[in-house]
Amino acid sequence: MRGTVVLSHGLESGPEATKVSALALVAERLGFAAIRPDYRDLDQAHGLCGATLRLARLRSVLDGLPAGRPCVLVGSSFGAFISGLASLECSVSGLFLIALPLKLPSYDRDFDLADVPTAVVHGWNDELIPAMAVAQFCHARQLDLQLLPDDHRLNQQVDMLAARFAHFLEQR
Repeated sequence: MRGTVVLSHGLESGPEATKVSALALVAERLGFAAIRPDYRDLDQAHGLCGATLRLARLRSVLDGLPAGRPCVLVGSSFGAFISGLASLECSVSGLFLIALPLKLPSYDRDFDLADVPTAVVHGWNDELIPAMAVAQFCHARQLDLQLLPDDHRLNQQVDMLAARFAHFLEQR
């Protein structure tokens, strides 16, 4: 195995969701182990207020990985937010973040991330998170950003996400 990819789903999603499943297949095809934590129990009980619990679950997964192997965190929406925060506390070799929120209601931390190779993919027509706010965030940090003609779910762009993710992983 080349390393591990940990894929964190969004709030109204799950580990078998279309985007997460497509990206897991890409990771496995390229020789990475793909782990998809299930946060649905936390999401159902706490919604976005469960950010601390989600972060703890992701940290637990990361703590159980073999040392010395590259680990890339992938997240969609709420999963992207948590992946970025986890990168500040755990050693990761890259971040691939989709539909990235920069702030969560009722959570006192703004989004931040470690200084690791990072790609952000966002929808121009995201109805929840303004594309220009994400573009400004990425510009300030010189992050790789791809804006696509789609909404928050990016359901029309799954093939493009998979291709972009494959390119990202091939560089790891």
